[in-house]
Amino acid sequence: MARTTGVYMESLAKIALRVAECSDCSLHRSRTKPVPGEGNNSAEIMLIGEGPGAKEDQEGRPFVGSAGQFLDQLLNSIGLNRLDVFIANMVKCRPPNNRDPFPEELQACSKYLDKQIELVNPLLIVTLGRFSLSRFFPGETMGMARGKLRQYKSRYIFPIMHPAAALYRPQNKITIMDDFGVIPEILSTLRNTSDINVASPFDESSPPEQLSLF
Repeated sequence: MARTTGVYMESLAKIALRVAECSDCSLHRSRTKPVPGEGNNSAEIMLIGEGPGAKEDQEGRPFVGSAGQFLDQLLNSIGLNRLDVFIANMVKCRPPNNRDPFPEELQACSKYLDKQIELVNPLLIVTLGRFSLSRFFPGETMGMARGKLRQYKSRYIFPIMHPAAALYRPQNKITIMDDFGVIPEILSTLRNTSDINVASPFDESSPPEQLSLF
């Protein structure tokens, strides 16, 4: 049995190697390249999307297609770039024809994302779209959750729409830009919160909480 926890995934580089070898779900059969994630290993911000698309599958990097170009613009709009953040996805291989990931595929990849969150230990997790939102807040809709800073156990979560939503509904672009624009203020607030606790990623002790900062 392949080792998927503990010392075998003690670094982000080793997680990437494990993802490259992974055959824990059917997605490995159709992928061109796995897309483990990339960015600053100690980033304050971790962005979590859904899964690779066609261009990501070809290049083995997250958010390099049209949605990724918009994400780059969003980062630039708040004075950041890809070297300042860590970018990951819920699943590490492209679902065929860009279909939604199946529950068993999300489950198979969850160990990698858990460990990435633990190792990067971000101050803020920005969920991009409904699948990463559902990871922390199952059953909530994007309309309910987007643009509101939340606390999930020991983590601070800021849900926004997926950048791809602006491609097929241009009116979403302004909403996404507005939500992204408050991230610097959120970071400033979190940096100055004396009782902030960002230890282990999924501590079982406390329920989701919505925070009012503005």
